[in-house]
Amino acid sequence: MRPVALTVTILLLALALPAATQENPDPTLIKLLRQAASETDSFGDRFDAQVWLTDMSARLQRQVVDPQERIEILRNVHYEATRADLPPELVLAVIDVESNFDRFAISVAGARGLMQIMPFWLDEIGRSGDNLMHIETNLRFGCTILKYYMEIEKDDLNRALGRYNGSLGKRKYPNKVLDKLRLKWFRA
Repeated sequence: MRPVALTVTILLLALALPAATQENPDPTLIKLLRQAASETDSFGDRFDAQVWLTDMSARLQRQVVDPQERIEILRNVHYEATRADLPPELVLAVIDVESNFDRFAISVAGARGLMQIMPFWLDEIGRSGDNLMHIETNLRFGCTILKYYMEIEKDDLNRALGRYNGSLGKRKYPNKVLDKLRLKWFRA
């Protein structure tokens, strides 16, 4: 199947999914998707942005009910992941496992935000005033850290994910992330 035909098919399937659960698509979501799609900073073009945001928004709808917050998270994930040369879907899978998309999450160990960044990083890099609950800040640090671990581990995703989680050498966490990636976020 040609790339354009495949993309159109994916878009139609993504649009059909919400249509199956509600009579009329949410006008607020439509407006937000159009606005986000026009901001193509990290996308090849507006059409690619619209397809990806529509698809991922449908997948994220149960966890992030507010369409504006959902699009903000997705736009920023795509931008920061692309900036760090990571697949955005991998970052979505990490967030899914780490915080269940709760941008105000705090772990028992004190990790904060979507990607569960430890506050000591702020002191380490001399940015103690930064807020890890801020979506852009959290994603910038999380993607940078994950990319660094990918480089250290020579693109061994299992080891990089284990290092990211502080469980290097154990399979439980990498398997959770890879299962989320495969079952929920991977785009065929």
